[in-house]
Amino acid sequence: MAVSSPLDRFRSVLAGAVRAIGRDADADVVFASEAAGQSSGKVARVVSPGPSLEPRLLAEARGAADAVALRLRHHDATLHATRAPHADGDARAVFDALESARVEALGAKAMDGVRANLGDLVEARVRADAIIRARTAEEVPLATAVGLLARQRLTGEAPPAAATKGLQLIAPWIEEKAGNELDALALTIDDQAAFATLARRLLEDLELADADEPADETPDEGGDDDQGDDQGPDEADDVDSDGAAGGDMEMRSEEVERDEGDDESTDSEADTDEGEATSGDEGADQARANPQRRNWPDEPTTDYKPFTTRFDEIVGASELCDEEELNRLRGYLDQQMASLGGVVTRLANRLQRRLMAQQARSWDFDQEEGLLDAARLARVVVSPGHSLSYKVERDTEFKDTVVSLLIDNSGSMRGRPISIAATCADVLARTLERCGVATEILGFTTRGWKGGQSREYWLSEGRPPNPGRLNDLRHIIYKRADQPYRHARRSLGLMMREGLLKENIDGEALLWAHNRLIARPEERRILLVISDGAPVDDSTASANGGTYLERHLRQVIGWIESRSSVELAAIGIGHDVTRYYSRAVTIMDAEQLGGALIEQLAALFDKN
Repeated sequence: MAVSSPLDRFRSVLAGAVRAIGRDADADVVFASEAAGQSSGKVARVVSPGPSLEPRLLAEARGAADAVALRLRHHDATLHATRAPHADGDARAVFDALESARVEALGAKAMDGVRANLGDLVEARVRADAIIRARTAEEVPLATAVGLLARQRLTGEAPPAAATKGLQLIAPWIEEKAGNELDALALTIDDQAAFATLARRLLEDLELADADEPADETPDEGGDDDQGDDQGPDEADDVDSDGAAGGDMEMRSEEVERDEGDDESTDSEADTDEGEATSGDEGADQARANPQRRNWPDEPTTDYKPFTTRFDEIVGASELCDEEELNRLRGYLDQQMASLGGVVTRLANRLQRRLMAQQARSWDFDQEEGLLDAARLARVVVSPGHSLSYKVERDTEFKDTVVSLLIDNSGSMRGRPISIAATCADVLARTLERCGVATEILGFTTRGWKGGQSREYWLSEGRPPNPGRLNDLRHIIYKRADQPYRHARRSLGLMMREGLLKENIDGEALLWAHNRLIARPEERRILLVISDGAPVDDSTASANGGTYLERHLRQVIGWIESRSSVELAAIGIGHDVTRYYSRAVTIMDAEQLGGALIEQLAALFDKN
């Protein structure tokens, strides 16, 4: 098939570079609406730079592709699995981070272009990592810190500026404990086995692994020839290694272009891959692979199924229209905000004051040790025999938090409801960002009315009974949790686009948003749903029964509320959602949405 656009040409060139650097003719590149963590196997999943070919995203895509190519060329997955610590946790994450630093350093030292690309990739990883928010050494991800220090030793490249403050909190301790091993890493960079042995010693120095922990020193036969095909422990290794080196990057969805004439096995693979992304499992794989994730529940038991996921998509808002239209839509939203933004802003300011009060610093004075209390030095001057006074900061009960706002983008929201929902999302994102609370804004709808391509495919297959969901999902990312508000501001205007709002399949959207949250590093995760009705899709209902989608929604809600650590709440506009959600409020007028949204969040934050 002829390459028809600059984006297609860029992907083709990128794939060729991966094959050349990785020395593997089967390697490939696929675009995702967001950057995945460590790509697995022989496929580099990189963030799509979009039709405008944004320079920053182009550089990050090159870096991600180069990282996969270097892993194919220099990494023996079987050897890595046998030498890695048997116990999960920080030890394994640090070990994986060191191996990622090694393979990327080999490429950076050999090729200047690759060095520059990997530098851009490291900057992107750090932006999504908890190290930039750390206030104490305990809050710094150890794997990230060790990975950056190892990279500096192996390549001479200084850590990104954004990580400097966090790194300064823990680097002295790492240097004191394991500085000699870090210095010696460069001597074994070309020998993975020797490097792994040195990495194990480094873990012992950091008290992350016991010196007598058994490790299989004789890897299975196969070596480099099998590394790309291993999908057992290797796949988990790949995910962990990047998550360690670059922090808790969100796993993100991919949109792979496939020819219409693919055979049945290719179609099956497409169904599997895109089905995982659509149900939200792009974060699930990483969450399971990373032992530091908490309270990951089993999937809900349900008879629900999609007939096919080939035509589903998870897409960034900027990919659904060109830049000019996005600017126009944002301008229209600003006009809508002029009439009601003031009310919502006042409510948001009230929420901000409540959040700031919970985060206020407090001190215990007249302590025997701690920080010197300068305010009490005067009494020492007056009475030299008086002992010095110290103060200790009290632990705040305010947990590191992420809030995900999932907005129904169905046709019944058209007009005033969607304008107010977009306005509230805009103001809320700004407010929570000022309070240091990460915020994600998502939307869900379908690509077409009454089934779209999924229904046509079902008809072509002879209308088998009980087909399951028969519509093409469209899940939209308006703002990622690690994305500053100013970068996502224009994207929120997309909700104003005519023709975007179609039908709503709530159960799968809820799973998708939940699984994105569960993969986040924050200690507390809140999911707030805004909807104006029950799930509606005519094609699915007619083929499976009228309660099929609603039953699945109830099963998903029950599973999240009873099994998951995610705190779930909902606001219904003109529709009683209290019959679905245990924590919910129903408003009859869209004008009340701002107040209801703020009060729901305030109640969640005030709750012990």
